[in-house]
Amino acid sequence: MNKKWQIYETDENKINEIQETYKINKLLATILVNRNITQKEDIRLFLEPTRNDFHDPFLITDMKIAVERIVKAIKNQEKVTIYGDYDVDGITSITVLKSFLNDRGLEVESYIPNRLEEGYGLNKQAIEKIANDGCELMITVDCGISAIEEIEYANLLGIETIITDHHEPGNTLPKAFAVIDNKRKDSKYPFRELAGVGVVFKLIQAISITLELKAEEYLKYLDIVCVGTISDIVPLINENRVIAKLGLLLICQTRNIGLRSIINSSRI
Repeated sequence: MNKKWQIYETDENKINEIQETYKINKLLATILVNRNITQKEDIRLFLEPTRNDFHDPFLITDMKIAVERIVKAIKNQEKVTIYGDYDVDGITSITVLKSFLNDRGLEVESYIPNRLEEGYGLNKQAIEKIANDGCELMITVDCGISAIEEIEYANLLGIETIITDHHEPGNTLPKAFAVIDNKRKDSKYPFRELAGVGVVFKLIQAISITLELKAEEYLKYLDIVCVGTISDIVPLINENRVIAKLGLLLICQTRNIGLRSIINSSRI
């Protein structure tokens, strides 16, 4: 296969201007110019994003409905199961949501399908098991957007489901209690490239706002959210960049036993 390299015609004047203004090296200034990140606010967001750069989570379709249902489950101490995926994005999604809900006084179950025997996503056998365990509310993370039949089956068994996912939906959405996915065709959220754990982060942010919790109650999970986001190889722009930047800073001082053990064993 023949490949043709296309080299950027760089604007040296702009590069020098940005390098001098922001006191950064020429390579970084060149990257900014090549990516057309030349406006003051865009450069600030790229270099020094803050917690204030997260979008309003309630701009996400069905977010208010989902939050109200979860708050009800917390108040009534309902039996809740988080259904996830076996990759890093899925496991970090479960970890963040389970830990957050535990901190709210709600003990929740989690279900991760066997990669070899069950494969990806929801399956009826797992849903039947979850129903037999008395589950009233199931929350999917990093999966569920294509589970039309499985959600119908969950409805039949008396389980209400909140879907949180980041994969492309089909022409028909599952008939779940709420469907949170920024790639929905009717989505008006300003960013559509969050990883599954990023969508979970927006969910716990919305719950925190509703319950009038301190921002630290959801920001403290950015170390785990960062790991899932980077591992899922989503574009590190917009909110993903904020997650990665703040999360990497938090990883340096993480209190998470699992992350700390990995850091120590890797001699980082």
